[in-house]
Amino acid sequence: MELRKVTAIIRSSSLKQVEERLQDMNVKGLSVSNVKGYGEYANFFTHGWMITHSRIEIFTEKSNAERIALAIMETAHTGKAGDGFIAILPVEKLFRIRTRAEASRGDI
Repeated sequence: MELRKVTAIIRSSSLKQVEERLQDMNVKGLSVSNVKGYGEYANFFTHGWMITHSRIEIFTEKSNAERIALAIMETAHTGKAGDGFIAILPVEKLFRIRTRAEASRGDI
């Protein structure tokens, strides 16, 4: 089984809609965290130029990764600087801590 990690950095204001879309797609699990950073919209000459966004991380089978990324992109898109980005990365192995075993197809 080939695994991928989908990581999306999106506007925090889009998070609820993205979460609902992923639930509608039956995505089995995801992690969300608040992150701070800057990109093309950075203004280094103002105090507090770092912007807060939400990071979503999803481990999934290779066959689902692009479909998930496209759904996030469609839902989070505003067309303005600061919409964020999505990366799809290969995962060599994934283990469940509880079982101390490598995750299987049914786990993802």
